[in-house]
Amino acid sequence: MSYKEFLENKPLFYKEIDFERMPSVWQKIKHNFKLPKIIHIVGTNGKGSTGRFLAYYLYKKGYKTGHYTSPHILSFNERIWLNGKDIDDRSLENAHKILQNILEKDDSKSLSYFEYTTLLAMQIFQECDYIIFEAGLGGEYDATSVFENILTLVTPIDYDHREFLGSSIKEIAKTKLKAIKKRAIIGYQPHYEVWDVALDLSKKMGFEVKDFKEFMDKDTEFEVRQFLKRHAFPSFFQNNIFLAISAIIELGFEFDVKLFEGVTIFGRFQKIAPNIIIDVGHNALAATAVKEALKDKKVTLVYNSYKDKEYEKILSILKPVIKRIEILPIDNERAEEKKELLSAVERLGLSYGDFKGVKKEENYLIFGSFSVVEEFLKEFFER
Repeated sequence: MSYKEFLENKPLFYKEIDFERMPSVWQKIKHNFKLPKIIHIVGTNGKGSTGRFLAYYLYKKGYKTGHYTSPHILSFNERIWLNGKDIDDRSLENAHKILQNILEKDDSKSLSYFEYTTLLAMQIFQECDYIIFEAGLGGEYDATSVFENILTLVTPIDYDHREFLGSSIKEIAKTKLKAIKKRAIIGYQPHYEVWDVALDLSKKMGFEVKDFKEFMDKDTEFEVRQFLKRHAFPSFFQNNIFLAISAIIELGFEFDVKLFEGVTIFGRFQKIAPNIIIDVGHNALAATAVKEALKDKKVTLVYNSYKDKEYEKILSILKPVIKRIEILPIDNERAEEKKELLSAVERLGLSYGDFKGVKKEENYLIFGSFSVVEEFLKEFFER
């Protein structure tokens, strides 16, 4: 069975998660792997872009570098980036065959989609000097947390996945920060409680914690702002780049902004046409960043949401920049019922309708989840 067929038989979403399964399986098979230097990224927002900036820099420095991220937008291959490009199908198939020979049949069958793809990435990254592993929804219990690492980067932590992570910022932060092994750099945080938890855990668990600001100076900050402006990246990437730079310096390298030249971030406030911006954000923190990036520009919001997202809060944040909402259907069991979504839209007093295609005279923001952006790109933008 090919890796594609194998993964198609595994659900993408689980109502319950077995937190013991991945550590147990890894203990059985870890002797088959050699671990390169691993940088682990946890947080709510900015993991993908922080990881890509760091991975790209290390690759441009001449190191064999892998970056594992999730989810993907159009192709599964996007999840596993190796030495400057997404992995090819042949390499995925070879890694899948090796993994099938290593794993016991029952373990292979029981592993979740994310757990299996995490091991698949590790197999592909065997010859790397550095690996950047991005946690999925969690921290302490995440599949990526089973590996020993040399550094943890913590991106902004906010409310998300409360059913798994906790109902308060302190609970969510505790779950995520317990993934730290030896040392960590804390990036920009919108909630002071994150630092309270980090400092408390550092004493109890014995890891070292640093603030990304310790690595910044005025010259570096100026160079980053000029880089963002020159390449039309949104300003909210600034703190993500700062965190990546802090990791670069912590790893013992001198920072040279020119090594960021050529980096691409797919799906984050990306202008794919003069009047179309796509953004895979799906929570309040992402909505705030997008609103600030749009400034006073009004857009038609092409939108949908999962049931477990705070979509009314998200839409209320975006309301100042929304001209009209157009609902794009998504084929996903997690999608909210249309009537519930429209009830929230009506409570906010927003104009709405169904998305039927792009008009040249309108400015569009495609936002709400990876699924919304994927559906838009597949069904409408290609036409």
